[in-house]
Amino acid sequence: MIGYLAVPTLFYSQSDRRLAGMLAGKMFETLGYVGIACGLYLLLYRWLVVRKQVLRDRQALIIVVMLAITLVTQFYIQPLMADLKTQALPLEVIQSALANRFGMWHGISSVLYLIESLLGAWLVIRFFSASSK
Repeated sequence: MIGYLAVPTLFYSQSDRRLAGMLAGKMFETLGYVGIACGLYLLLYRWLVVRKQVLRDRQALIIVVMLAITLVTQFYIQPLMADLKTQALPLEVIQSALANRFGMWHGISSVLYLIESLLGAWLVIRFFSASSK
């Protein structure tokens, strides 16, 4: 909900784009840490459920992929984008010579977020369809 509802609403309602970007970045940072904790918990849970077969478990594999995306985003892409913003000062990064690099990384981050969202939706649907049987 943060990436698809809260952040677009923030940019729409906040006239200061730099402030909106800073707040969005903080929300994504917090979401990343929550995602890491949830991913580790879910992976442990799947291991407890399927034990040694966790290496062949599709749900565990999806959780690992989602956790990997979160870790790459949290500890590589977001710091890189923050650094580009800092390098662009006093301009906004979009108005600087770094705009193309920032846009590329923002796009990569958005695609990874979409992939992670779709994988998470698949897990939730799978969970509810399995529990209704």
